[in-house]
Amino acid sequence: MKKLTSTISFIAWLFLGMVAMAQNKPSREEWRPLFNGKDLKGWDIKITKYELNQNFGNTYRVEDGILKIAYDQYDKFDNKFGHMYYHKPFSYYKLRVEYRFTGNQMAGGADWNVRNSGVMLHSQSAQSLFKDQEFPVSIEVQLLGGLGTGKRTTGNLCTPGTQVEMQGKVNPEHCINSSSKTYDGDQWVTVEAIVLGDSTVYHVVEGDTVLTYQKPQIGDGYVSDGIHWKKAEANDGAQWIKKYGTLLKE
Repeated sequence: MKKLTSTISFIAWLFLGMVAMAQNKPSREEWRPLFNGKDLKGWDIKITKYELNQNFGNTYRVEDGILKIAYDQYDKFDNKFGHMYYHKPFSYYKLRVEYRFTGNQMAGGADWNVRNSGVMLHSQSAQSLFKDQEFPVSIEVQLLGGLGTGKRTTGNLCTPGTQVEMQGKVNPEHCINSSSKTYDGDQWVTVEAIVLGDSTVYHVVEGDTVLTYQKPQIGDGYVSDGIHWKKAEANDGAQWIKKYGTLLKE
């Protein structure tokens, strides 16, 4: 029986807004590649249920200059959510990612997992996650691929353990859709996040601003499947309860 696998491929760059401002040239964009096109140097890997930098199944790999996340060495997904963490934090920045999905959903993935990935902004560090934690406390720019029928936007917002303000009020929704078009097939899509510290964040897809929000902060949310802070005290949930409403700065 042929195993069904799915692959997402990335190319990423970063614009350091603070550098341009320090030079009194706020309109100048100085891009810095976060991915060197050769290996995973400068990144930490944390996969649910595994120790830090244990790259189970060669999930994260570099092939032909492309960063790939693949599951061809898995028997089943089994909620092995994984993330890569850049070694240096940023506060004011523009992040640009080109991504695409190829292949089919593998065994063990939920319906919402299909052609679903993301970029986590203002995330907690890889070192601070507990072993079985599925998602870092962060602001997620959700990256979705179309399914061939119906509308499925990309550049959406999801809030694991966090919340944001929109139109002057806290929006408690865990996932908020953008106004982007649907991108079916295996095409490359360019997404940017413009992050202004703890004030405003813009999601931009193929040059169009599709979502804007303010004051990213610690919320009531969850970092594992239905495990809210009050149910996760054994896994440091109590510390996040104390930080409720704290603005995310980097």
